[in-house]
Amino acid sequence: METYEILRDLAIIILAAKFMGLVAKKCKIPSVVGEIVAGLIIGPCLPGLINLIIPGVIPSNFLSGLVQPSDFINWMAEIGVILIMFSAGLETNLKELKKSGLQALVIACFGVAVPLVFGAILYMCFHGFAAPGTEEFFCAAFIGCIMTATSVSITVESLRELGHLQGRVGQTILSAAIIDDVIGIIVLTFVLGMKDPSSNPGMVIVKTVLFLLASFVGGIICYKVFKKVDARYPHTRRIPIIGLGICFILSYIAERYFGIADITGAYLAGIILCNVRDASYIDRKVSINSYMIFAPVFFVGIGLKTDFSSMDTSMLLFSVLFVVVALAGKIIGCSGISKCLGFNMPDSLKIGIGMMTRGEVALIITSKGLNLGIIDASYFTAVILLIIVSSVVVPILLKAVYAKYPDGACPENKSEKAAS
Repeated sequence: METYEILRDLAIIILAAKFMGLVAKKCKIPSVVGEIVAGLIIGPCLPGLINLIIPGVIPSNFLSGLVQPSDFINWMAEIGVILIMFSAGLETNLKELKKSGLQALVIACFGVAVPLVFGAILYMCFHGFAAPGTEEFFCAAFIGCIMTATSVSITVESLRELGHLQGRVGQTILSAAIIDDVIGIIVLTFVLGMKDPSSNPGMVIVKTVLFLLASFVGGIICYKVFKKVDARYPHTRRIPIIGLGICFILSYIAERYFGIADITGAYLAGIILCNVRDASYIDRKVSINSYMIFAPVFFVGIGLKTDFSSMDTSMLLFSVLFVVVALAGKIIGCSGISKCLGFNMPDSLKIGIGMMTRGEVALIITSKGLNLGIIDASYFTAVILLIIVSSVVVPILLKAVYAKYPDGACPENKSEKAAS
């Protein structure tokens, strides 16, 4: 690809992403959805879909779209993924995680485990039940991994608008979602380690544990050194530059020496630095690079890779069931265990609904699977559909449940007050 073609593609991607992101916000939908749609429009997906419905209506020289997927876009997108996960780590509130205690941890564990199992079973229902260790079993586990991710940003904004973010339920959802992402990344790391059919499950576990231990020990040393540098040179350019360097180093070490996804290293780098004084300053500076160019390339790139031409009745049915099972998995897992932990039924339902939203992490996991050849591009359809449906449905359901059962006003609470 010539240099001028790269510049043309970047211009189209960035402008299309911004425009469709603004359109999505006007429609009360996360801007990330608009950026994905931008990729569907400017890439080969939309012309191919139109040509599939009405053969011959699109000239052959326009079927490839304005922008085609390329190695350059893939590399830019990979950096975008790493920056997104680094920012997610920087925004993690470790004090809030400690305060949430055992309840949020247990809810998060079930919020990962139930969708993971449901997703694997759904895949096997379409492709046949496979024995552990086989390629089909690995693919089924990966589909389950996609369902584990929770994107709490939409839920947080909805709870803030309703005035319930600081309540017991709101804080439980927030803490459980943060822990959910940590567990989800660990599960993804383990599943990706199983990609090689000849790999030893025990060795995968050992490598994962060794990496986490090395990150913990190295993280403490890195944190102490960085804290001194931050105290001596606060709010200077070298702080975010060094932080970004640590992010890339950990990403490289994770992938090169431990066989673990680079996004795991980036996420842990963010967690290591999340408690330094200038964590928010680092996040702001890194986010400038992310939202200006790398993140739009990543999300638009998903749209570019999405292929509806291979969509058939079976895949359409799978996509619909994928959405239903993914939403039901969070409701059953999180609401069920919340009830067992002492929450009343309406509050348990609120927690389950609040954990249903999916976003960037689900896309990152799916993109990782596509790049590694685990799944094909047709599965992006199911994931995009899940993100759109959950983004629209969750705020509506939360508002309805809170309207009927405000905090402290559910039937069980009333009966307890009457009995006392």
